[in-house]
Amino acid sequence: MTDTERTPVDFWFDPKCPWAWIASRWILEVERLRPIEVRWHVMSLSVLNEGRDLPEKYLELMKQAWGPVRVAIAAEKKYGPQVLGRLYTELGTRFHNERRTETRQVIEEALEAAGLDRSLVDAADTDEYDEALRASHTDGMDRVGYEVGTPVISVEGASFFGPVVSPIPRGEAAAKLWDGVRLVAGTDGFFELKRSRTRDPIFD
Repeated sequence: MTDTERTPVDFWFDPKCPWAWIASRWILEVERLRPIEVRWHVMSLSVLNEGRDLPEKYLELMKQAWGPVRVAIAAEKKYGPQVLGRLYTELGTRFHNERRTETRQVIEEALEAAGLDRSLVDAADTDEYDEALRASHTDGMDRVGYEVGTPVISVEGASFFGPVVSPIPRGEAAAKLWDGVRLVAGTDGFFELKRSRTRDPIFD
């Protein structure tokens, strides 16, 4: 199968979101089993929640979330969008699987592991890339509306938030979920299917 035969799937993520992390590992599993090509984009929970009345604890999380997305956008600007997937993998592994906080050292480690310039960590503490960050964020969110979060997935004109799932579907279960998501997302007038979450994110 050649790349030209693969269907592009655009995936917007914030490295801090555990649910987006699970969905990202799922979509990579799908990429092995279905003729799709994942293209990564950055959105920002910090941008999304600007001006909202939120609990103090969540507001603090949103302050911390600026750094990783700024670094991701800086990397994209320097190297191109093709580096976002591997940088996201390195950041997400440290943030979620290893449960490490987004300190300068951890971000530098992720950059180096992804084969990128460690000095890009400086972008975490500046608004230099915020215009590009907001543009990437808006591109994703305009497709689904601003009542949702991350991930946002867009494929062949159908865009949706989610799926929110735990643990990570593997093998044929991942492929079946993709087939089902494509079916409902492509149905005209379909907006929502939801139930209360009864488990925390599971990253194994």
